[in-house]
Amino acid sequence: MDKWIELVKAKMSELKITQEKLAERLGMSQGGVGHWLSKRRQPKIEDMNRVLQELGLGFLEVALVIREPAASKDEEGEQEGYELSLADKYNPYFRYPVSDWQGVCEVREAEQPAYSKSKGRYELSDYHAQGAAFWLVVVGDAMTAPSGLSIAQDMLILVDPAVEAVPGKLVIARWPDSAEATFRKLIEEGGQRYLVPLNPTYPKTLYTDECRIIGVVMQATAKF
Repeated sequence: MDKWIELVKAKMSELKITQEKLAERLGMSQGGVGHWLSKRRQPKIEDMNRVLQELGLGFLEVALVIREPAASKDEEGEQEGYELSLADKYNPYFRYPVSDWQGVCEVREAEQPAYSKSKGRYELSDYHAQGAAFWLVVVGDAMTAPSGLSIAQDMLILVDPAVEAVPGKLVIARWPDSAEATFRKLIEEGGQRYLVPLNPTYPKTLYTDECRIIGVVMQATAKF
């Protein structure tokens, strides 16, 4: 809920939209919108998504994750479940589509959101994107490191096209002569930038103006 409020307020400020104007678009009272943004009332998931749509954030979607009640042991060693608050039990997450490596290049060329090429699969994240974010499934072991940060094959990575690609970031890039994108770390050495794999057995590549950065990787997760 806090993340949704933060996102909505930031977008309203960016677009210079008042609560009154937003309420008018939603067909409700200004007081109702004010209650949501001040957490005095909990909007339904449908209402949260309607607000995002009105603010031009239709590529985001709030989904509902239900947590199982946690269990604690009493003095006799028996497990006893306890009731969670609504805030703990029902968590708003953002739902992003899973794209494919070739599709990412195709939609980038067409200047369309990456999710238009997804095939109906979505995954959740608590990260609220600045742009039309999407997931990719890691292919190969080029980003698998022997120590430190390591992102193995089949892990999911969340890519945000609107985040600035600066040295030190993990990025999705594409060379003009390649049909698929590539996953590397962007670094700078001696005034020159390189795309570097985390796996030292792979070579680093000189980054030039011909290479296009599709997005910055903001999250990585594994499915079990």
